[in-house]
Amino acid sequence: MKISEKQLELVNDRIAALIKADNFYGKKLKEAGVTTLQSAEDFEKLPFSEKKDLRDAYPLGLMTVPEEQIVRIHSSSGTTGTPVIIPYTQKDVDDWAIQFKRCYELAGITNKDRIQVTPGYGLWTAGIGFQNGAERLGGMVIPMGPGNTDKQLQMMMDLKTTVLCSTSSYSLLLAEEIEKRGIKDKIHLKKGVIGSERWSDKMRESISKGLGIELYDIYGLTEIYGPGIGISCKENKGMHYWDDYIYIEIIDPVTGENLPDGQLGEIVITTLVKEGAPLIRYRTHDLSMIVPGECACGCKFPRIGTIMGRTDDMIKIKGVNVFPSQIEEILGTFPEISSEYQIRISHLDGKDTMRIYVETNGSVDFNELAGRIKDKVKSKIGFTPIVKVVEIGLLPRSEKKTVRVIDERYD
Repeated sequence: MKISEKQLELVNDRIAALIKADNFYGKKLKEAGVTTLQSAEDFEKLPFSEKKDLRDAYPLGLMTVPEEQIVRIHSSSGTTGTPVIIPYTQKDVDDWAIQFKRCYELAGITNKDRIQVTPGYGLWTAGIGFQNGAERLGGMVIPMGPGNTDKQLQMMMDLKTTVLCSTSSYSLLLAEEIEKRGIKDKIHLKKGVIGSERWSDKMRESISKGLGIELYDIYGLTEIYGPGIGISCKENKGMHYWDDYIYIEIIDPVTGENLPDGQLGEIVITTLVKEGAPLIRYRTHDLSMIVPGECACGCKFPRIGTIMGRTDDMIKIKGVNVFPSQIEEILGTFPEISSEYQIRISHLDGKDTMRIYVETNGSVDFNELAGRIKDKVKSKIGFTPIVKVVEIGLLPRSEKKTVRVIDERYD
């Protein structure tokens, strides 16, 4: 999907602001000899920006307006390395709320809904993003934040919450707790807006069935406003994104070349109107594709597919490149196991070993099931893992994001 004339005009405006601010990207553009773009081909020659650039700009090197116009900062949720600090103007905050309001509307959520927000507040964009969008919509916000499951369920019952905003991991935990406590008849949830981590079809089914709700995937990242730049619709065939605020390209992660619609690659995002910290051709490392054609739901905004993983998720084991999504896909073909799994990679006796932990109920033969999973992984991926089958509920649950891959080779 080529950049439009209108989008190109907006990018040129952002380029002028970056060069005037002489910040990290302004300097990069000057070095590349870019002051204005005439065509889509010119745009595709622009240098990419990476998370390393953003870290190098710490603390406020991304700022593109005078400091007195900055009303808020957010920071990415990564736990390693120098943080990325993103400054926001009032317009940025308002624009983000408008995008998030559109997400709620596309999911059929209205100002009559009671919206319980469970992701974290503070430097992380999630909690406050869900809240700002819901307030812009006019819904009743219940700003719980993460954890304290007893209180979450109490408020959910007493206030008759209709919409749950959550990570998929915490949604699953809540679904299991509701079943365990036998309180499903006291829960009034209708919809779930779920984000911040990739989740399998099997996990989606478990949550939807456990909570009795429709589920919508929300997309976003701190560097580009936060969650709310895109959402799935009732058709559940990709996520619509707001192309009057962002322009998305899909590139080959190795060559950097643009890929045609429908082909899997890395998402690259350009912000079209962001003031505090505009980003041009930012490599997200998320893997997806542009979904061609118009959506049957009637929404005219373009779509990207489900996030399939990240370019930096790849594990190299016994000379084979493996993505966790490949293992997840194989596990999804076994109806006997739950949606939860864990992969542990170790280096023992001079060789790499992969252990896959899965959960099932007591009605199946654990050893026989482990053997079938092991054989299928070997036939599909090319090496033999060790498979450990455990009872349902034994693998860790999370109130935030679940860590599914633990590489112990570098501990």
